[in-house]
Amino acid sequence: MNIDIPLIWAGVIAFGIFMYVVMDGFDLGIGILFPFFKERDKRDLMMNSVAPIWDGNETWLVLGGAGLFAAFPLAYGVVLSALYLPLILMLLALIFRGVAFEFRFKSKRSRPVWDLSFIFGSLVATFFQGVVLGAYINGFPVENRAFAGGPFDWLAPFPLFCGVALVVGYAMLGCGWLIMKTEGELQDKMFKLMPPLTIALGACIAIVSLWTPLAHEAIASRWFDLPNLLYFSPVPILVLASLAALLRSVRLKKDNQPFLLTLALIFLAYTGLAISLWPNIIPPAISFTAASAPESSQKFALVGVVVMVPIILMYTVYGYFVFRGKMKLGEGYH
Repeated sequence: MNIDIPLIWAGVIAFGIFMYVVMDGFDLGIGILFPFFKERDKRDLMMNSVAPIWDGNETWLVLGGAGLFAAFPLAYGVVLSALYLPLILMLLALIFRGVAFEFRFKSKRSRPVWDLSFIFGSLVATFFQGVVLGAYINGFPVENRAFAGGPFDWLAPFPLFCGVALVVGYAMLGCGWLIMKTEGELQDKMFKLMPPLTIALGACIAIVSLWTPLAHEAIASRWFDLPNLLYFSPVPILVLASLAALLRSVRLKKDNQPFLLTLALIFLAYTGLAISLWPNIIPPAISFTAASAPESSQKFALVGVVVMVPIILMYTVYGYFVFRGKMKLGEGYH
């Protein structure tokens, strides 16, 4: 049996990035939602809902980056060269946010400063993740197996809009998480915030879905040429159905459905991205097979992945299981 090692690695990296978006997305979203709440007890409750798990969520970002370096060094070199500035700003914001997360629990007089730091770190990290995504979709010029563009190519309308869109998406994930994890006044406020966030995210998805094929002929033909139009039409249909179901779940005051349906929307958006770009790992024209490391190197690194990914999944599931249920005022990390 002939095993396609590069394809397996592409799947591992795609899985790692998706897990990061989902699992770090909702706790970044909590920082984005902080300005809607001024009371110290509510902010404490929001942070306590993710305190036991937030730092472990970023393991998936490390897996995605390390996997790209090990399995697709050409893609790693091109993407990092093209997106050095937004990636550095994103990482600095994540570090700053992590420091603020810990310090605000210990501080008294300076707590408002750390609250602002937490908000700022969450917003900046999320925005630049979206910018990186938008720049990646736009693609990179490559000559002689090296990035041939400029350091500010990412500073364009589409990547900047994607940055704003991801802020909305993460805020929605955070809102759904807090609906699921809290009760009373805080949960009621989240139920009120969810409909406008849902409408905003739906608008962002629609704009990106129109902007991308209009700007990229290859993506337009991928989606709209027959028979692809028939094969891929369930994706936008499911997006509309998920948006409608989400609004209905909020109206009926369902605890778990808003978060799960938001996850479904993120998954569908990720699926649409994969359909648009496949099989290119360096858009617009370099496939994952062309960017692969030697197969012997990929096999060697894959041994570690086969061992570590199940371990990461097990401790992640266990952590969420231990800290399941509603979070109440006065409970949690101090």
